[in-house]
Amino acid sequence: MKVLSIIGPSKSGKTTTIEAIIPELRRRGYSVGSVKDIHFQGFAMDEEGTNTHRHKMAGSQLVTARGLYETDVMFPQRLSLERILSFYDHDFVLLEGAYDFLGPGIIAAHSESEIEERLRPEIFAVSGQISHHLAEYKGLPVINAVTAAARLADLIEAMVTDWSGGPGMAKQGDSHE
Repeated sequence: MKVLSIIGPSKSGKTTTIEAIIPELRRRGYSVGSVKDIHFQGFAMDEEGTNTHRHKMAGSQLVTARGLYETDVMFPQRLSLERILSFYDHDFVLLEGAYDFLGPGIIAAHSESEIEERLRPEIFAVSGQISHHLAEYKGLPVINAVTAAARLADLIEAMVTDWSGGPGMAKQGDSHE
């Protein structure tokens, strides 16, 4: 399994970049999974008053909502990225906003200062809003994922190696969004 992160500030183009990469990797025959890291303090899928919330409040340590077209497994705590990735068996897993993953990645940004704030040795490309007016930053290609998804996927194939678990994780609670 090959894992990469797409990091950047809000509204910089992270989701748009992922929306362009996934179909291109799928077109090439790869299976693709994704993880969206959400940095909003009050975020929860489960709402007070729902039956699943009632199960959780009764003490269930794992709650699953099984519908006709979707199954959602809800853990009542924040899982480590390593634990989350253990559920995946895909060729590629794209992590959006996962600052605790220190492996290969792409920065989505509006400005050069946003790139600089997030730059680390494992970053191999830049995308997002900045790609409308910049082609390269300190030797890194700046690629518009919407218009050049194939070029970005070529780079992903070349730069992202198999992830074996463990290395590439930051300390719990590290966040830069």
